[in-house]
Amino acid sequence: MTRDRLYFLLLNIGHFLDHLFMLIFATVAALALHREWGIGYADLLAYATPGFFAFGLFSLPAGWLADKWSRDGMMCVFFVGIGLASVATGFATSPLQIGIGLFVTGIFAAIYHPVGLAIVTMKWRNTGMRIAANGVWGNLGVASAALLTGYLIDHGGWRLAFILPGVFSVAVGVIYSLLRRESVRADHAAPRQVSQAQVSKGSAPHRALVRRVSAIVFLTTAVASITFQSTTFALPKIFDERLQGLLAQLSSVGSVVSQSGQTDVATLVGTLAFLVFAVASMAQLVVGSMLDRFGPRPVLMAVGTIQLVFFAMMPGLTDAAALAVALGFMLGAFGQIPINDYMIGKMASGAYRARIYAVRYVVAFTVLALSLPLIAFVYDNWGFDTLFRILAGVGFVVLSAAVILPRKLPSADATPAAAQ
Repeated sequence: MTRDRLYFLLLNIGHFLDHLFMLIFATVAALALHREWGIGYADLLAYATPGFFAFGLFSLPAGWLADKWSRDGMMCVFFVGIGLASVATGFATSPLQIGIGLFVTGIFAAIYHPVGLAIVTMKWRNTGMRIAANGVWGNLGVASAALLTGYLIDHGGWRLAFILPGVFSVAVGVIYSLLRRESVRADHAAPRQVSQAQVSKGSAPHRALVRRVSAIVFLTTAVASITFQSTTFALPKIFDERLQGLLAQLSSVGSVVSQSGQTDVATLVGTLAFLVFAVASMAQLVVGSMLDRFGPRPVLMAVGTIQLVFFAMMPGLTDAAALAVALGFMLGAFGQIPINDYMIGKMASGAYRARIYAVRYVVAFTVLALSLPLIAFVYDNWGFDTLFRILAGVGFVVLSAAVILPRKLPSADATPAAAQ
């Protein structure tokens, strides 16, 4: 493997681990801790909320440090820091200690998106395909969280679900650090600068159109985060409740039994969640192709319609029907991810693009954190059927925003070299 391919592979592994670490607790809380510690699922979610706030809020200082010091250096901090934080969380003996561990994990997890994606978009010319591939790795991290955590719960305990990935991340950090020493010139590469003469302020109608589209982008970013968090975090618990009949059939057919003679329910739930996440993650590649061919308006309308229809269908469903519909709304949830990034990339000039992306991550991840209390409150009072109806309403908001989106986006007023 060439050094360039290894570099890109490690960045992709970083995106995979970033989302994996942020969702380990989702499966641990749903399938282990609420039984072992006798604490309600809704009560456990409160301890994950600060970590998701850190995931969003610390992305700005992480990006600032990367620009002032070193992007590759910050990636080394990411791998080692998030790995050690996860290992420490695995030794927690109380909900408070787990909450602290998840908060520190969130701080280090905040590094990846502003830093890792900046490296991906600046180091290689074929940025479109690189971003698409990198995004799929992140989605597979979401998918693998339920699978790996469920398996480790059944075959070693929930603590191992934090410790083993943590050790692996530290090892990747060491490899990345060694590679960085061989590529030290990349640390000091100056970013492209766009002079004031190259950036046109545009006419008043153009500025109004930019403001209109920007409002739509950040609105859909916020509501998409509610959908993404509600589905990725809660899906293991949804499957644990809704697929009992299907799980019994699968366990009898596949003889999925642990050494104690008990059915490995956590493994089955994790496997089904992984399959749904993995298949749905491929929607990102399809959406990327459609964006290039048709533009964001019809694609966003299609995604909003998918979310509205499938979330509205989900209340009351169980077993195979629930599994099929869950795959449908996950296609809509994952399919929306590249649309907002595409619109920002088309509109923002090279001089301001990184800062606008940073604000986008703060908005997205802050809403991710706020979604956890929403999930807990709705589940504790009314159950998941009400959550599905709320998410159907979110899909309607996305569809409505797409309808008022202009057919052609205002383009960035920058030189071709700066635009992507």
